[in-house]
Amino acid sequence: MIQGEGAAQAFCAERTDAAGMERLHAFARLLAEENAVQNLVSTASLDAIWQRHFADSLQLIDYVPRETGAWLDMGSGAGFPGLVLAATRPDLELVLVESRKRRSEWLSRASEALGLRNCRVLGSRLENVETFEAGVITARAFAPLAKLLQLSARFSTRNTVWLLPKGRSAAQELETQPLPVRDMFHVEQSQTDEGGGILVGQGTPKVR
Repeated sequence: MIQGEGAAQAFCAERTDAAGMERLHAFARLLAEENAVQNLVSTASLDAIWQRHFADSLQLIDYVPRETGAWLDMGSGAGFPGLVLAATRPDLELVLVESRKRRSEWLSRASEALGLRNCRVLGSRLENVETFEAGVITARAFAPLAKLLQLSARFSTRNTVWLLPKGRSAAQELETQPLPVRDMFHVEQSQTDEGGGILVGQGTPKVR
């Protein structure tokens, strides 16, 4: 379990290079500036940004192959996990979907400021995004599991990896799903939150 900002920075450094760490430091500064204008994250979490947001996002890397197709990050909000992944893994292609206008504008500005050529921001509702085959689908605090799967199943293939941080509700949410969904996913312990869980799965969920 990661505890403290020093440990969280070391965790991130193990999963990216020096340039990636520089981009994360720059992202932290940009986020603090923007947070004074619009409430992207809680002020308290800025004091623990490496553990609460950066390491929390980067831990998802551990559950996918080195080479994947495009990542779909739904409800990207302040940029977690999408912008963090794009900043630290320039070999990945990230598609960030955020329907709230001010948030999508922030994501676009931050992406440009960080020089992220591997990141595309779509300021749209997910229902209006043109279907593409996603190698990985991520979402952090986006929607209840049933709704999330209903909205995003069309982007998945039998090889798609799902990485859904769900905090302390992970096991409970999964338990309420139909058997095919329960069989598709399992819960992994979050490395940044002792009580948190990540729903990890592969394939195309059978949803109504």
